[in-house]
Amino acid sequence: MADLNPSQREAVMTLRGPLLVLAGAGTGKTRVVTVRIAQLIKSGIAPSKILAVTFTNKAAAEMQERAAKLLGKGRKERPEISTFHSLCVRVLRRQIHHLGYPNAFAIYDRSDQEGLARSALREIKVPDESLRPGDLLFQISRWKTQCLSPDQAANAAESDKEHLAAMAYRRYQKSLKSLGAVDFDDLLGHTEHLFAKFPDVRRAEAARYQHLLVDEYQDTNGSQYRIVKALATHHRNLCVVGDDDQSIYGWRGAEVTHILSFKKDWPDAKVVRLEENYRSTAEVLEIANRLIKFNELRHDKVLRPARPGGDKPGILQAKDEEEESKQVVEDIKRRLQMPGVQPRDIAILFRTNEQPRAFEMELRKAKLPYVLVGGQSFYDRTEVRDITAYMKVLQSPQDEVSLLRIINNPPRGIGKSSITSLLEKAVEQSKPLWEVLKDPQSHAKVTAATKNHIENFRTLIEQFRQRAKSEPLLGVVSDLIQAIGYRNEIARTAKKPEEELTRWGAVEEVVNALSNYEKRAEKPDLREFLDEITLGDRESNDDKEKQLKQNAIALMTLHAAKGLEFSQVYLIGMEEGILPHHRSIETGGQAIDEERRLCYVGITRAQDRLTMSLSLTRMKWGKPRTSVPSRFLYELTGQVATAAEGAAKVAALKREIAKREGRYSAGRGGKAGASSPKRG
Repeated sequence: MADLNPSQREAVMTLRGPLLVLAGAGTGKTRVVTVRIAQLIKSGIAPSKILAVTFTNKAAAEMQERAAKLLGKGRKERPEISTFHSLCVRVLRRQIHHLGYPNAFAIYDRSDQEGLARSALREIKVPDESLRPGDLLFQISRWKTQCLSPDQAANAAESDKEHLAAMAYRRYQKSLKSLGAVDFDDLLGHTEHLFAKFPDVRRAEAARYQHLLVDEYQDTNGSQYRIVKALATHHRNLCVVGDDDQSIYGWRGAEVTHILSFKKDWPDAKVVRLEENYRSTAEVLEIANRLIKFNELRHDKVLRPARPGGDKPGILQAKDEEEESKQVVEDIKRRLQMPGVQPRDIAILFRTNEQPRAFEMELRKAKLPYVLVGGQSFYDRTEVRDITAYMKVLQSPQDEVSLLRIINNPPRGIGKSSITSLLEKAVEQSKPLWEVLKDPQSHAKVTAATKNHIENFRTLIEQFRQRAKSEPLLGVVSDLIQAIGYRNEIARTAKKPEEELTRWGAVEEVVNALSNYEKRAEKPDLREFLDEITLGDRESNDDKEKQLKQNAIALMTLHAAKGLEFSQVYLIGMEEGILPHHRSIETGGQAIDEERRLCYVGITRAQDRLTMSLSLTRMKWGKPRTSVPSRFLYELTGQVATAAEGAAKVAALKREIAKREGRYSAGRGGKAGASSPKRG
């Protein structure tokens, strides 16, 4: 408590009723949340009666770790701290039978979903060129985020493609239910549906807690918002922490209105503003505050620096994107020669995935270590999906997507035509494929040799299923990997020794994860472990965290950078069509506001030094085209008084460029800089 500033202390000591904590960038919100949990327990609230929810496993683990330190080792009972989706899994494990699903439902990952989507499209005879499985899943996720059922989606569909997607959505959802499975979006949707349709269930779940804390409240979507309301309405002890100025996930359903209208939902709510920033220098915060004021729909607040002074943020202008990357990398080289500056202190932040190409090339030329943060998730690797599919079948042989993945993997003599024939019989008899595999002898289209292979496969799975019920999971899974000869299969298919080591290392990592789970779980359960890793695939930042631990310059998107901080930040591509993105420019209004918030997030990642860059020309379809400086540059440098004035200035510059585009060569594109923002 002694280390808290007056606003933080006020938030911690407000222990009853609805509370909105507006926590600006770098204002110590995690400390406030964890100290408030400790204070609640100190006031007499049982830890198990406190629920705190956030959006990533990393944030939940950090909160849990900090709370444990504050509470001390002597206290075994802990508050419930988790992500929204993990909370919903626990609710559904207790209550989903009300919706006609088994409580031991499977959670399908992206690979599983694609298999179902492909089957759904095949059923309605839609070719891949008309609607690909990935596009269908994107549309289904969008509908589920909007809480639209297949029937409602069919009514809302406008284009022919959407009508096809709605038909496939109906079959996709029916298949999920028949398989006793849910997808990631269903975790929220089914929980919301349960609370709305079954008041007794809602009351029973709400009664488990006396206090509810929600972190990053500005990122909640409609389902999360209604789930929070359902759990908090009775006791009204709801504390939400967030920053409307950092609401940047509208594209995935987050609604900034939830935090903006909190006082309307809870009229007696107390509002506490955390405005003292401990991260950035005064010079960085000056332009951040100046920029975000151009958003009219926001809570009024100003970040105040705990660190005065600092370097004035700079703007680099380059004639094209190649020159932009050279200038930035040259500047980084100079910075790295200064005492105490390490590659890990530096980040290059970009809006679109195409931007880092030129920067990677220049960094390689300069022999500077860098890491492109993001890319393939650990759980997307083929060998990881193979091993987890085996575990899923041990848990539930009715999981047909996983069963089909492993039935001939590694190859065991059960060919595609045999599998197709068995699937046809399963459909004909309305039986799960696993049941059909019990009696392959009755199926004339399957050869005697294949029947033997099927029998051996079934025997293998049944043996390990029985072992998994009573033996330590680590030994069972390790023996299974050896029994199927997976190491030999990797050796057979790997093109290079290095690839073999990497792939086998991924398998080892799955086994390590299982070992760690078994050590910390009171009653280890294969289903619980599978839930953890399936959610981890969607909610974890493990790969990102590993990448950021390297002593290397970080290249990452602005969205990925949220929640992080770096001593030196380069915010590149400050041009119209990039930041703000061209889709947002076409939409206008709130879309531009979200892009401005994204720019604000980028600026506030910088602790000591911020550099923004732009190209005066950029290649499009092989030809240089004159770029227009971002309206945000005019706003943050104080060259316009209103957002409308900035947009008008940009529009006028676009018209001027359009008139002279054909008369000026790329080499003279710098002339457009006459109207460019002055260096900050």
